[in-house]
Amino acid sequence: MTEESRRAGRAGRRPPEVRCRAGAVRASAVPDAFSGAAPDVSCAHAGDGLRIETTRVGARTAVVAVAGEIDLRTAGPLRDRLVEMHGRLPGAGPRRLVADFTAVPFCDAAGLGALVAAHNQISADGGEIALAGVRPAQLRLLMITGLHRLFAIHPDVEAALSAQDSPTRSG
Repeated sequence: MTEESRRAGRAGRRPPEVRCRAGAVRASAVPDAFSGAAPDVSCAHAGDGLRIETTRVGARTAVVAVAGEIDLRTAGPLRDRLVEMHGRLPGAGPRRLVADFTAVPFCDAAGLGALVAAHNQISADGGEIALAGVRPAQLRLLMITGLHRLFAIHPDVEAALSAQDSPTRSG
């Protein structure tokens, strides 16, 4: 296959269809997920197979379920989406995102960089990101790089939510 035929084949490709438990929702509909007091679910397609589903858990906490590979193509949209979701949480005090990585089969250095960049922006605003459901290979990478000291790491979302008021980090 020549380079020209590859480019021609890519130009007409449609992005993959996104389906969520709550039904397909356009990314532009996501701000509505944080307008009500009751728990809401929204889904956004961040591009190149990465899906981000947000669930409002409490007044100052949101769970962000990430599904797909996090690499050079998807790291930027992930960072932007985390920062955006944090900004949509009400209140001026500490706000928290729990990033559920249960459905993330792969995260490379670009993905780690995106998490650090999101952490830096969110912590400057008084917030935090906790990671839940991190796979063993990803946990090892977090340990090797020392990022386990930057993020609270929990085995699952429930543990992250129950540890919300705890000052200690688990791993």
